[in-house]
Amino acid sequence: MLRFCGPEFHHDLRMIALLQRVSSASVDVAGERIGAIGPGLLVLVGVQPLDDERTAGRLLERLLAYRVFGDPQGRMNLSLSDTGGDLLLVPQFTLAADTRKGNRPGFSTAAMPAEAERLFGHLVGLARAAHPVVATGRFGADMRVSLCNEGPVTFWLEVPPGGTLPYHPS
Repeated sequence: MLRFCGPEFHHDLRMIALLQRVSSASVDVAGERIGAIGPGLLVLVGVQPLDDERTAGRLLERLLAYRVFGDPQGRMNLSLSDTGGDLLLVPQFTLAADTRKGNRPGFSTAAMPAEAERLFGHLVGLARAAHPVVATGRFGADMRVSLCNEGPVTFWLEVPPGGTLPYHPS
């Protein structure tokens, strides 16, 4: 839960991933295709102030293990690791926007750009070491993201700062 009580509000913020199950997805910058995948997950990633390497690692664990693909009975029981699908990671600071009031988002809830870029790069490095096909967007670029969402299936994941969960999933 987000709590905003002045400058100390950052302690409740979380690394964010908006994941979409896709049959294909791509990212273009200035007319050039810089990343593309076939069936798998497109993940938009928002980094917040207290996120760190452990948070990024835990987010990757969840992305690879999150069961969003159909099994032979059509139930969402298979993960990206189970299916061997592709992964496209796209940095998107607007996921961390404060939209509670007014008609314009605020971005004080997003990590500073240099730190967000560093942590996004760390997440990408971990992903490439752990998964066979990983493509990315470009941090800070004006990107054109195209996708064919399957289902549609879209989930919002958050990982608490430090990479620990407040509960123990079964």
